[in-house]
Amino acid sequence: MSTVHLEIERKFEAGPSFELPDLAGLPGVAEVGEPEERPLEATYFDTDDLRLLRNRVTLRRRTGGPDAGWHVKLPSANGGRRELHQPLGPAVKSVPTAVIAPVLGLLGTATPGPVAIIRTRRVVLELRGPDGQVLAEVADDRVHGTAMAAGPGEAATVTEWRELEVELVDGDEALLEAVADRLLAAGARPSSAPSKLGLVLRRRLDAQVRAPEAGHGAAAVPSGGGATPQGTKKAGKKGKGAKGKQGKKAGKDGPATAGEVVLGALAEQLTALRTADLDIRTEQPEGVHDFRVACRRLRSILAAFRPLLPREHTDPLREELRWVSGELSDARDGEVALEHLRALVAAQPEELVLGPVAARIQQAEVQEQRVAGEGTATALSGRRYLRLLDALDTLLADPPVTELAAEPAGPVVADAVRRSGKRLRRAIHAAQEAEGADRAARLHDVRKAAKRLRYTTEVAAPIVGGPAADLVTALKEVQDVLGGAQDTVVTRAWCRRLGIAAFTAGENAWTYGRLHALEETRAAEATAAFWAQEPALKPAVRAVARRR
Repeated sequence: MSTVHLEIERKFEAGPSFELPDLAGLPGVAEVGEPEERPLEATYFDTDDLRLLRNRVTLRRRTGGPDAGWHVKLPSANGGRRELHQPLGPAVKSVPTAVIAPVLGLLGTATPGPVAIIRTRRVVLELRGPDGQVLAEVADDRVHGTAMAAGPGEAATVTEWRELEVELVDGDEALLEAVADRLLAAGARPSSAPSKLGLVLRRRLDAQVRAPEAGHGAAAVPSGGGATPQGTKKAGKKGKGAKGKQGKKAGKDGPATAGEVVLGALAEQLTALRTADLDIRTEQPEGVHDFRVACRRLRSILAAFRPLLPREHTDPLREELRWVSGELSDARDGEVALEHLRALVAAQPEELVLGPVAARIQQAEVQEQRVAGEGTATALSGRRYLRLLDALDTLLADPPVTELAAEPAGPVVADAVRRSGKRLRRAIHAAQEAEGADRAARLHDVRKAAKRLRYTTEVAAPIVGGPAADLVTALKEVQDVLGGAQDTVVTRAWCRRLGIAAFTAGENAWTYGRLHALEETRAAEATAAFWAQEPALKPAVRAVARRR
């Protein structure tokens, strides 16, 4: 979208008789502007199951006021809100493609439609500094909100209230707190609703949380939350409320069930995937990396817990996750490789850098970022990826679990760790038997098996306790050293590619050979470090597998 604004504000409730206090004399405030009335009207768009609102995202078309246009509000890591703006244009009843683009990962294949209209009579006071700059705006809003009928036979509902908003412009947090204190002292109360739309659609939103619709029921499970497996009703003789091996009722009144733990982990990673998707679309750092990690975690959990979620249901999802992660791999791998080579060149003595090596690497980096960015955009906007998101939501909303889902989680997650540990041992044995170039490929298999074991162990950690944390730490170290070795496979390929291009252009290619040799040394050192770590893995896996 055309502009991005970081919104930092506080909201308050106020009764009809509330009188706005004098705001003069606040720290840094030299002048309080005259009241300015701004009539506003906004139409809010969402899906039938309110998946944008459930993920703390709002999409609206606003008329009136200085910021009329299409707005998408997104949660921000610092507690504020990122707000994307685009001009109004001719569209009224449907959302322009450019406006939807940042939130496609939340929408999947669904099309948002109008869900509410909010009309506001806003009176704004500007708090200005000594040079006339606006430090903050205090808005006194009289709000009339209409929630549109959710379906046939239902009626629209109307809500009216008064609220105050304090939004920073060029001011700081100290001013925000000072204004808040003065409003509270005058009788205002902190708002109980996170947004106007949340208040207007509160009843409809509560209904969604209580009974999520098939296809998107678990999409908004918060990080660390547990999803209750609705599919446990299919669990055969055990069924709902079955007795586990520990003799306690599974679920709320006893130990966590395997279904709760595994489906909760999947829901958490699907949320992480969508967060990374949003970061990529809004050009936030590390978005591609986080996206690929979420894909790997989802694939690992689906594979490790096949006794609970049979492969005929999950293998197609794993294949699609592998595909989309692969579509983004060039973006990340090229970025890491060229950034490393650029730093390596900068660290070399000047007399060992022959020709425009740094400039050639930088040129390759710019070109690689452009091509990779185009590939990423194509993959994430395509129907294949959006259908994958829908399918993951469907899996969580109505999971095809086996009767194992109703069992206590301890034995199930311990068995998953044991099986993943055996897979790692087989990969290590194959690497030990390999020779020459084949050993590097086999060590890459070891790294992938270690990742799968790590992600499985992280699911088990809240259940089995301390030994799981020790194993995760050991596996992170394995990932780091073998990841360094695998990175050199990519960097050495770039050294060869750049060296050939330099030679063809008549440049001295000697430095690229030196860089290649340095990367060979880095690979050998990383491999040696892994073999030093390897003996500690087997007892660490055994310690977790015993915690049943």
